[in-house]
Amino acid sequence: MDRRKFLSFGMLGACSLSFGNAFKKEPLKDIYLEGKMYDALYALRSRLKKVQRYVGYGTFNYISMDKVLFYARNVASIGAFTKEELFLIEMFFYEDPKKYGFYGKKTIDSLTTVIKEKDIVKIAGTGHYLFKGKPLEDYDRLLKDVGHDITLTSGIRSVPKQMYLYVNKILQLQGNISAAAKIIAPPRYTYHAISDFDVGKKGFGVANFSEKFTTTQEYKELIKLDYVSIRYVKNNKDGVRYEPWHIEVI
Repeated sequence: MDRRKFLSFGMLGACSLSFGNAFKKEPLKDIYLEGKMYDALYALRSRLKKVQRYVGYGTFNYISMDKVLFYARNVASIGAFTKEELFLIEMFFYEDPKKYGFYGKKTIDSLTTVIKEKDIVKIAGTGHYLFKGKPLEDYDRLLKDVGHDITLTSGIRSVPKQMYLYVNKILQLQGNISAAAKIIAPPRYTYHAISDFDVGKKGFGVANFSEKFTTTQEYKELIKLDYVSIRYVKNNKDGVRYEPWHIEVI
């Protein structure tokens, strides 16, 4: 579905609502979502979560936005997205995130981009997927060169999956979009949608998504490999936090 058709489901109608007080700038220039749009953010996260539960965690990693809308309209336990929720979906995808301090490149052209099942592979024991070709080849080499104590912690992320993570992080940070964009790339800008993946040490839990990962033997081994690059190094030009677990696929 193209953008014009997507908008016909009610997204443009949301523009007629009064969102003049949706944003508030603090002295440090951080931008917050508040008021009725902050309330809608909770509803959006809840609805995306319902879709995830309905289709399954693994499938949600590569599901398209068209499919998400379809299930929302046709499954009573999910319910259709409201105008406010659709407004937020479009805003988070199409707006320029430089105002939030994020300077990465666009990786996705369309809100309704489809990831084809024939192009991806599910990685056993992880619940995640990788693209065939270079991403899968690099991961297989990592397992061989580093050992099977290293594991895939996040692979392919479709627009809905990245949208869910982004919305969830904004809510965790009390509506601070600027802070969230430094931790989770905006939905149109994630390299997980085209190639990259995250790795960690088995049994290390959430510490895999912190600098503690650099203390593991697995990390020390992987950075020695000439085919491995870390996407978000310290003080990177994209404005993203340091992510030693994020493997750049070139």
